[in-house]
Amino acid sequence: MSSLDGIRIIDFGQYIAGPLAGMLLADQGADVIRIDPSKGPFWNTPANATWNRGKRSIILNLKDENDIKVAKKLIQSADVVIENFRPGVMKRLGLDAASMIMSNPNLIYCSMPGFASDDPRNTMQAWEGIIAAAAGSYRPSPGSTSSRPVYNAVPIASCYAAFQAVVSIGMALIARERNGHGQSIEVPLFDSMFPAMGARVLTMHDTPAAPPRRNQTWTRQFRCKDNRWIQFHSGNLNFKDFLEAHNASTWVMEKNFTEEATQQRIESLFLSKTSSEWENLVARIGSETVICRTSSEWINHHHAQSSQMIANVEDPELGTMLQPGINVRMSKTPGLIRSGAPITGQHQKEVLSEIEMLSEPPVINTKRIMRSALEGVKVLDLCIVLAGPTCGRTLGEFGADVVKIDSPSRERVVFHNDINRAKRSIIIDLKTNEGLDVFWKLVSTADVIVQNLRKGVAERLGIGYEQVKLRKPDIIYASLNTYGHEGPWAERPGHEQLAQAATGMQERYGGDDRPTLQPYAINDYGTGFMGAYGVVLALHHRNRTGEGQHIDSALTYTACTLQSQFFQEYDGKQWDEPRGQNILGTDPLNRAYQTSDGWLFMSTSDSSLSAIGEIPGLQSTKGKIDIELEQALEINMKKASTNHWIRLLSKSGIASHQVIFNPQELLTDKWVIEHGLSVTRLHDDLGRITTTGPAPRLSLSPVDVGRPAPRPGSDAKEILSEIGMETIFDQLVEQNIIYTKGIVAG
Repeated sequence: MSSLDGIRIIDFGQYIAGPLAGMLLADQGADVIRIDPSKGPFWNTPANATWNRGKRSIILNLKDENDIKVAKKLIQSADVVIENFRPGVMKRLGLDAASMIMSNPNLIYCSMPGFASDDPRNTMQAWEGIIAAAAGSYRPSPGSTSSRPVYNAVPIASCYAAFQAVVSIGMALIARERNGHGQSIEVPLFDSMFPAMGARVLTMHDTPAAPPRRNQTWTRQFRCKDNRWIQFHSGNLNFKDFLEAHNASTWVMEKNFTEEATQQRIESLFLSKTSSEWENLVARIGSETVICRTSSEWINHHHAQSSQMIANVEDPELGTMLQPGINVRMSKTPGLIRSGAPITGQHQKEVLSEIEMLSEPPVINTKRIMRSALEGVKVLDLCIVLAGPTCGRTLGEFGADVVKIDSPSRERVVFHNDINRAKRSIIIDLKTNEGLDVFWKLVSTADVIVQNLRKGVAERLGIGYEQVKLRKPDIIYASLNTYGHEGPWAERPGHEQLAQAATGMQERYGGDDRPTLQPYAINDYGTGFMGAYGVVLALHHRNRTGEGQHIDSALTYTACTLQSQFFQEYDGKQWDEPRGQNILGTDPLNRAYQTSDGWLFMSTSDSSLSAIGEIPGLQSTKGKIDIELEQALEINMKKASTNHWIRLLSKSGIASHQVIFNPQELLTDKWVIEHGLSVTRLHDDLGRITTTGPAPRLSLSPVDVGRPAPRPGSDAKEILSEIGMETIFDQLVEQNIIYTKGIVAG
């Protein structure tokens, strides 16, 4: 049994966001019926073999009245609709959310436009490149002296819209179980980028930011003896063992110490061994490093395959192929790739014959109206850094009571003000018997536990899934880490940088010069959303059966999903996606151009070539799509301002957008603030802080940004009183079992 068995989804999605969302739902058991025109998907790409796997396919001409009637019948039989057209397109077809929910009150209708329906840019063809330019994803890497934008091949906006869409759909299913009502959901690609920006754009207005963490000199890429690069990370408790093993622990205390001299010694140290020697040696010590591999190398890596983050799929057109595996693993309701992507129209007769039997919408008993999907659900969040806390924060945004449990052994709660809003805070020493007593009392009232320790650590503390399940059989327990909970690397520590290095992200983004980090911590935040997706699937299952279960996701799983546009290997595969820090786009009609006062990104199809040649000032660009066209556009675009070209291109129906270099500026935009994507509030002891807000918009069970992140430990007394321990609160504080101060909000 899978979590979404019996859930029928009509997938109108095209390009990336919609099909990827459909895939994530199909992987968990949903019956996803894909609607395509007769010629197949709008974008003919091998990636469709991944995004459309496990679905059924029919052909409908949405300009034909009879086929529109068929589409309406399908929707009347469905639980969920997915579409990612521009706002207004489905309304013109008579297939919009309001009309379809009126005919099927149980329907959950999810739209993923490029720009929101109330965004002034909503009529623009918002291709991935346009969204990325608008959201600041093309800025040069930190430390770069370049003033040019850097094109990113990873479609962050589309993937993040899909991630947040499936979380929202899962939440709406739970809300429907409680109140009997469907609802509309909107998850725009532009809005979806704000959670990805996260801590990178957080602004402290009244208090200086905390000083940089220690050992950052060591956390970066290093060239090795074999001329390959590794990513080393010092943010691990075993880092001191690494220093001592290489006689480096006293370097900073020497009389001739300088930052530059130390850096040179570190670089010389890593040049003394090959990349594979370092990878194995550091793993034995228990610290963190990984070779900066290509995606092709990772697809064929022994850990990637043995952990099943890479799946072997039979595709009817491309044959046997390797592609990203199932992201969220469920112990009781495991997902399954049931088939390769269908041939267009493969299930036409089968699906159309079902319509007659399913012409009436399913009946769901109406209960009480609830404003929050997770009202009454209690979550214990044991996580650190970004991925796990993002899972807890997301559950809090949907109404769960999230209790953040921190350890007093950490001097500060990293990224606290970004990822711990919508939570209450308590600090417990779980290495003491008294601290464990408090924990077990909290467990007795909890529905969900989220932790992101590497495999085995929770078990050694006595709080692993099997240990918790003995006391709380219906618990939902989510484990998030870097490399997953299966395979030879399951127990290795890791961070965002390691996941990017291992899976090919750094190599692709950096190109031949050196590996380079992505502009945002996209694996961390993405894994947080996938963890929340797993939790909501498990809650959906528990509501039907009473069973709890264990959930597993990982940064490297998410890295594979984020790269699914090109993360396949099959006979004839060519790894030809854009690479490096000097790339401006994919071709002359989808790239950034310098203007007289900045940069713009233009994105359009080949059919618009003649229209470009009619634009005043661009007449010399008539011709073929080749290097001459690109050079002509480069010369002409520099002759006028960004706004000038955007205005003229828009009149010709061609999408373009100013390239935003500083995404932090977006948080001061009037529309962004009014839309709740930028939130400025008072924080305990810290004054005004601006953070990003949640992206999804649900009509009946809306997300809530939640309270500002509280001072670490400040809710301890309230939390203990709820489990009958208020009388010993002072004693626990005096014994250093519970801490109410001393831990910095990092």
